[in-house]
Amino acid sequence: MAKKKHQSERRKQQRRRAASPPRAAKERRTGRERREATVEERSFLTDIQEIRRRARQHIQDGAVTQGYLADREKVISVLNEALATEIVCVLRYKRHYYMATGIHANAVAQEFLEHANEEQGHADSIAERITQLGGEPDFSPEGLATRSHSQYVEGKSLVDMIREDLIAERIAIESYGEIVRFLGDRDITSRRLMESILAVEEEHADDMKDLLATFDPNKAG
Repeated sequence: MAKKKHQSERRKQQRRRAASPPRAAKERRTGRERREATVEERSFLTDIQEIRRRARQHIQDGAVTQGYLADREKVISVLNEALATEIVCVLRYKRHYYMATGIHANAVAQEFLEHANEEQGHADSIAERITQLGGEPDFSPEGLATRSHSQYVEGKSLVDMIREDLIAERIAIESYGEIVRFLGDRDITSRRLMESILAVEEEHADDMKDLLATFDPNKAG
């Protein structure tokens, strides 16, 4: 019995030794991990020092650092087209707000006005981003309709106005989607701005679609 008990204890000890690596191996691994962590820390600190050095260069560029990967002039040009699109949308919605007539015109006019104000906010945000990139926002009336992706169509009736606004929103949605894909990871700030504007334009399109279905159900599709 004593012999069996002794053998059992010896097997347990062997299993424990097999499950646990030798102390020397543990110490070697721990030392290696510390050295790797130190190397990574030094590498990170080196990157920080390099970032600090680059930040002191060309400080007149403001928010645009050497890490900016996009073609800045091209981005400014594209953003100015988006700015023109928003300005045209403001003008169209404002005209529709003042020209809406009919028994249900007041509620629809308020929708036009709300959209006009939001489009103005978009224009302001785009203009601000253009200046951050060192460009100049183009507010010139000359060539505005050419720069804009959407069209300025007045519409004769309330239904016409709603329809034209829906068409304009659909144009903006498609063109802004292309801008977002163009910017990608090369200009994350501009991309996020255009993504946020795109989301609002999609809401506007839904609003206009619902209004068109209400006032002209045969032509909503």
